[in-house]
Amino acid sequence: MHTRRTSRPTRPLRIGGALLAAAALLVSACSSSASSTAATAADGGAALGALPRATPAALAPYYEQKLSWRGCGVAGFQCATLRAPLDYAKPAGGEVKLAVSRKKATGPGERLGSLLVNPGGPGGSAVAYVQGHAGVRYPVKVRAQYDMVAVDPRGVAGSEPVECLTGPEMDMYTQTDLTPDDTGEKTALVAAHQWFAEGCGQRSPKLLRHVSTVEAARDMDILRAVLGDEKLTYVGASYGTFLGATYAGLFPERVGRLVLDGALDPSLPAHRLNQEQTAGFETAFQAFANDCVRREDCVLGRTPEQVGENLRAFFQRLDARPVPTGDPDGRQLGEALATTGVIAAMYDEGSWPRLRQALTEAVRDDDGAGLLAFSDRYFERDAGGGYSNLMYANAAVNCLDLPAAYSTPEQVERALPEFDKASPVFGRALAWASLNCAYWPVKPTGGPHRIEAKGAAPIVVVGTTRDPATPYHWAEALASQLSSARLLTYDGDGHTAYGRGSTCIDSTINAYLLRGTPPTDKKRCSPS
Repeated sequence: MHTRRTSRPTRPLRIGGALLAAAALLVSACSSSASSTAATAADGGAALGALPRATPAALAPYYEQKLSWRGCGVAGFQCATLRAPLDYAKPAGGEVKLAVSRKKATGPGERLGSLLVNPGGPGGSAVAYVQGHAGVRYPVKVRAQYDMVAVDPRGVAGSEPVECLTGPEMDMYTQTDLTPDDTGEKTALVAAHQWFAEGCGQRSPKLLRHVSTVEAARDMDILRAVLGDEKLTYVGASYGTFLGATYAGLFPERVGRLVLDGALDPSLPAHRLNQEQTAGFETAFQAFANDCVRREDCVLGRTPEQVGENLRAFFQRLDARPVPTGDPDGRQLGEALATTGVIAAMYDEGSWPRLRQALTEAVRDDDGAGLLAFSDRYFERDAGGGYSNLMYANAAVNCLDLPAAYSTPEQVERALPEFDKASPVFGRALAWASLNCAYWPVKPTGGPHRIEAKGAAPIVVVGTTRDPATPYHWAEALASQLSSARLLTYDGDGHTAYGRGSTCIDSTINAYLLRGTPPTDKKRCSPS
């Protein structure tokens, strides 16, 4: 039976760029600055190598810096700026300035150090997350004994953000037809991908070469040292699991208590990741469809099969004739925005009632406002038509971390049957969205690889069985790679598990964070 869990704001993993805008699925690999110590292989067989234990002398000024904390206008929080080298291979060649925020441990109890959090993305603001959620809603005992800390990764939000398009340009881009029916529409789609990539290259030419996950993980180690922590304690969600696992691979002896919730499999190439995540969205959609047919307000049908068939028909109708939304900027609800809106609701089953209402309004009343609102929240578009840099950073990290899933429209066309099999509802759109890194102005510096982190303390890897964005078997795969992993399973719906209403999950992770007691491997939790 469907059980609604408490919604938790996280920065979700993005497929095909939340359709168009971030289309390279977000798994990464080794940056050029770590190439001497990190082995990569096209088949994912080689492992990420650890960096030397001793800090290079050239990095000492960064590791020995002192942060100047100040109030940030959010009650109880302090902010500071952390310096890191732009290029770790050339530490004297320039630096990036990273936004950091913390809320000191409130007590009572022994202070356990810093707890670094990251909500995922790539491109999600960790500072906004700690100030708006983790620093005020994590369990009281956790906040009592840890300083809650976040750093926006390089290129994200407050940390010298990657920029690509203006708000009006982004509006045009997000409405690009993702299911081309003829040569002209294919040409237009390719042109949109090229336009986006060119915008990023023109506005952020130097930064695009240095926003890899390896570099962000190395930045985290500087922060750990500057905060005075011998080891890193960390909770990462979605893409944040890859960031945390990368840290463990580079610095296994500095791993403290790591929670990787909604895990990625770093050994897969981009096309496999895109296809498997597409299947994950289909799994989540089937859960929604099974729940929908038990509700009186399910406008799409009385059987799960009808729900899928009618949603596909609705998308096709929008492809030919978008519906009004009442948007002051004149945007209508076409197939691309509608598909994004439905996918956005798959991240959290608590959104399903609002999705049913939005679908009813769109299907019956030709009113697309509800689905447009879902899409806007996903893209982080504000009421004034401005966008956060989430989608720009997302593409920048993805396209640097992995070679493009597909290089030509012809390759996408050959892959369409596999995507359609993975998801009859979303497959075609997500296949075409996987093309954007083909036109990226910077060559990738990474590739698929395993992460073993030999010698690390126990790491808790969390997987949700019907997670739409990070399929459960990715958590199994990462746990099988990490030498010290303990796999914790939530048998339920939605993206990620910690802090979303499961007493079993929360108490298990809290015991690990507070007492250092990891769960038994392969422990399973059900809805509470």
